[in-house]
Amino acid sequence: MDQAVRTIETTGRIVDAHHIETAVDLPVGQPVRLVVWVTDGDDDEIAEDMWRRLAVQSFAYAFLDDAAEDLYTLEDGKPLELTDE
Repeated sequence: MDQAVRTIETTGRIVDAHHIETAVDLPVGQPVRLVVWVTDGDDDEIAEDMWRRLAVQSFAYAFLDDAAEDLYTLEDGKPLELTDE
């Protein structure tokens, strides 16, 4: 039986080597999969290239490797006709 997965995204700060303080209350005592994105300096925004690298490494898009997701071929649909208008 598959277990449901709940994703919680929040911000926080690393308190010490074994503690992270988050902006939301998290479920205590439950095993979790933890991914920590550390930004350089005081910048709260992650650079565009960093987002791209993280997306490629993320398990969230792993389903796209499944051959069953290849629904369309180059023969499907009609070619797009571009004009200079």
